[in-house]
Amino acid sequence: MALGLKRYQQHGHLHFVTFCCYHRQMHLETSEARGLFEESLERIRCRHDFQVIGYVVMPEHIHLLVSEPGTGILSTAIQSIKLSVARRIAQHPFWQARYYDFNVFTERKRTEKLDYMHFNPVKRGLVENMEQWPWSSYRSYCVGEAGRVQIDLSWRMQWNPTNPGLKSETWATHLGSAGEKKKP
Repeated sequence: MALGLKRYQQHGHLHFVTFCCYHRQMHLETSEARGLFEESLERIRCRHDFQVIGYVVMPEHIHLLVSEPGTGILSTAIQSIKLSVARRIAQHPFWQARYYDFNVFTERKRTEKLDYMHFNPVKRGLVENMEQWPWSSYRSYCVGEAGRVQIDLSWRMQWNPTNPGLKSETWATHLGSAGEKKKP
């Protein structure tokens, strides 16, 4: 672990995790590469026994909102995901060495992180609304569509991007009623 970097794991918190492709190169630019990441995430989720609350796969980085693993520690699970993808895609080096980890232990932060993740492809101009980006957990929450990654939907009733009470506090301020980017 890097000098001065302290991770708070094994406290029963959720974790908002971000990691990037090497030098933010777009190694996950294709739908095949993003699908491969989702397959690896699901396989490692099962192996390390953790819950995925939310995720988004962007062309050059990943956001995850996950529980702590039932077996091992989170850093080992993240390393396993990164290794699994890197071995299957012929781009070397594939990932930046480290990852960002933010402990999430309030409903407000959980909602904020889900909104942030799901809105990311819209903010970047990759799609017009969140429902159009299939490489995230948004469709599981809002449409009930099962994807490649099993999402723990026990948070579903607490997360509603169209809830007027949330709009002033979260990324939902940027959304219309159907998760569309508001026009300036």
